Amino acid sequence: MNPHLSILVPAYNAEKYIGRCLRSLSSQTFDGKYEIVVVNDASEDRTEYALSQFGDSIQVLTNKSNLGLPASLNLAMDAAQGELIVRVDSDDYVNKYFLTFLYEFLVRNGEYDAVASDYYQVDEQENVICRSDSREDPIGCGILFRKSHVKKLGGYNKDFLRHEDKEFMLRFSQRYTLGHLKVPLYRYRRHDKNMTLDSDLMRLYESKLESGSS
Repeated sequence: MNPHLSILVPAYNAEKYIGRCLRSLSSQTFDGKYEIVVVNDASEDRTEYALSQFGDSIQVLTNKSNLGLPASLNLAMDAAQGELIVRVDSDDYVNKYFLTFLYEFLVRNGEYDAVASDYYQVDEQENVICRSDSREDPIGCGILFRKSHVKKLGGYNKDFLRHEDKEFMLRFSQRYTLGHLKVPLYRYRRHDKNMTLDSDLMRLYESKLESGSS
């Protein structure tokens, strides 16, 4: 039987945090079947070793060269067997009810095509910095999608090496509806290697979004 849900985890030089991420995903309360699909995007650290510690509990795809985040997400989605998919970044982690709550919301509210939960921002020691509303301060993670909808949109635009989530959600919102679950199920880790802290690249891709270029 195919899993109900597939969790997509892109990983690049993720040895420091990937274990915490995967432990949180492996200990979900979800009653249905789910899978964890990790894409190791040609990491240069000990990410491969960290992933090997989880054995057959995860599916690992390994890129021979670094393809970037959107391309890796598309590869994970192609390999995913679940009808529903959710992205969790390798430096983040989730509450044990993460899958249960998102799944129940989506199956019980048919007017929505996807659902996003609120989240806590945490520091490197996992101390809570603040609670964030996913509508007011959206992130690309912690959103449960119907895989068929994402595929119809062509997945993520591989040319957007930053703001790939914003670019995708702009296209998604033109055809589909996003529900809001006001429960902080996701833990978004803030640290000095966050991609969103690369201000020059962020501004470059922000301008591409504003100009409507791809």
